[in-house]
Amino acid sequence: MEPLVCFGGCSTDCFDSFLFLVHQTFFMSTPDWIVLIITLLAIVAYGLYKSRTTKNMEGYFLNNRSTTWYMVLLGIMGTQASAITFLSAPGQAFTDGMRFVQYYFGLPIAMVILCISFVPIFSKLKVFTAYEYLEQRFDIKTRTFTSALFLLSRGLSTGISIYAPSIILSSLLGWDIYWVNIIMGGLLIIYTVTGGAKAVAHTQQLQFIIIFCGMFAAAYFIVHRLPAGIGLKDVFAISGAGGKLNVITTGISAKGFDWKDRYNIISGLIGGLFLALSYFGTDQSQVGRYITAKNITGSRLGLLMNGLVKVPMQFLILLVGAMLFTFYQFKSSPIFFNPSVPAKVFNGKYGDSLRIVDTAFKQTNAKQANYAAGYINASNHNNTPVAALYKDSIRQAVAKTDAYRKQYKSLLAKADASVDTNDTNYIFLRFVIDNLPKGLVGLLIAIIFLASWGSIAAALNSLASSTMIDFYCRFKKKHSHIALGDLEEERQYHMSMWFTFGWGVFCIIMAQFSNKLGSLIEAVNVLGSLFYGVMLGIFLVAFYIKQIAGHAIFWAAIIGELIVITLFVLDKTGIIGLGFLWFNLAGAAAVVILSILLQLFTREPAKNV
Repeated sequence: MEPLVCFGGCSTDCFDSFLFLVHQTFFMSTPDWIVLIITLLAIVAYGLYKSRTTKNMEGYFLNNRSTTWYMVLLGIMGTQASAITFLSAPGQAFTDGMRFVQYYFGLPIAMVILCISFVPIFSKLKVFTAYEYLEQRFDIKTRTFTSALFLLSRGLSTGISIYAPSIILSSLLGWDIYWVNIIMGGLLIIYTVTGGAKAVAHTQQLQFIIIFCGMFAAAYFIVHRLPAGIGLKDVFAISGAGGKLNVITTGISAKGFDWKDRYNIISGLIGGLFLALSYFGTDQSQVGRYITAKNITGSRLGLLMNGLVKVPMQFLILLVGAMLFTFYQFKSSPIFFNPSVPAKVFNGKYGDSLRIVDTAFKQTNAKQANYAAGYINASNHNNTPVAALYKDSIRQAVAKTDAYRKQYKSLLAKADASVDTNDTNYIFLRFVIDNLPKGLVGLLIAIIFLASWGSIAAALNSLASSTMIDFYCRFKKKHSHIALGDLEEERQYHMSMWFTFGWGVFCIIMAQFSNKLGSLIEAVNVLGSLFYGVMLGIFLVAFYIKQIAGHAIFWAAIIGELIVITLFVLDKTGIIGLGFLWFNLAGAAAVVILSILLQLFTREPAKNV
């Protein structure tokens, strides 16, 4: 399909035709709308149906600790696999290759450590939140500070997760993104507020079944729409020739290790390990999933299976993006994947320049099919020298088209500063809308919403539980532990629902400011890395350095967070070069080292917990 702009000496009134073309192309068919609406309403209805639970805090937040291990697994995976995963990850692989998968290489190791150290303590103490333990181990201020870090980081990142699926309806209908955020966030809040942890767990189970069916269908149609004679093996060969199957990279060049390189095996194993430990060990949105298990074995099985399944799952999702690269070698590719650019941009003073760049892009794009076909033919006939020449041609063409895209985006930014020029999040969406049959488009769109709802529902439940347990109940009474008799169970239940609703509104507000964050999958991980390292450092000291007391760890955490924020600012301004995964290691190391040093001065006796 040609890019949705009229290039070629057209008059100004052709932009009415342009808008009509956008409407015809991106407005889904009636079967798609039927599939989309039925799927979404079915999930809401299923969540409400399954929301019958004991009307107290343990039932609302922890499903009465009765969840099976496989439901724990689905809850853990559903919480981390948001719409950002399924919407942005294929685009990430299309633009940068599959090296993003290295980000998850530390995850299996982290799961083993959590099962050994974290799970037994949380299970033994029967905590509602991970931060209750910190008061018993240190003091109330450390517990409150750590919980506040969680609420801040999770509240902001959940706003991004709401924004991700809203992009879709905004593009499809031309609706204002702000209203879409409100509508989609509001639908989600209905069953999350009503059902609590039980509704979250059961809807995630159904969501995962639909999601994987849809992703396999998308991969099938990528291959199915290619020219005759191009099979799955050829798809991977062309993706590899274009540099998109770069699963393992070292980050080491002639100049040494590149600390700013975000995705390589070293940063993945070390930085990814610390990020995974932080996320699964200290973030209540994940802790709240596995402490709902029937017993400690269920918690451990859920975590260990997550460590085994997550990396292959992410690999396959990224592989869809690499396959899309091959698809657009044979099919006409848009120079810019976001279809919602205002028509006035192309009718302004930069219109001619945009047309010139697009024409040059088309000319290069038209040659890519010949290069790809030539490479496959030479490879199949074991003609290595010719195959090498075609491979070089493919990479040169990719470099040229990337340069044209960059130039095009620069012109768009000059023409209209309000245009989001990072279209990574639209690449997979554009393929779905342009190339999938009627009905299946609606299913794939529904999948992106379902993935988003699964993670957001769990996040809202955890935000409410931390607010209720670590702040409302804790400061409502004078003592250090929660006594469920202090407040009527019915009142606790209703207050928990109101906190869930309040956080839902907050996250919708945050979604309104997410349109300038670029690749959402990167943005949400960068945001987490600003806080997770410090949170992990606090728990590492709590578990492993028993001599450290409350004052030392509290001030170490404050200083450690300031250090991480300083590193982030220095990195953003270009003063230093440091990939965001290293923020997790820096934060954790700072807290551990500083707490040891500060303990020497405070000499406060540590609690024996």
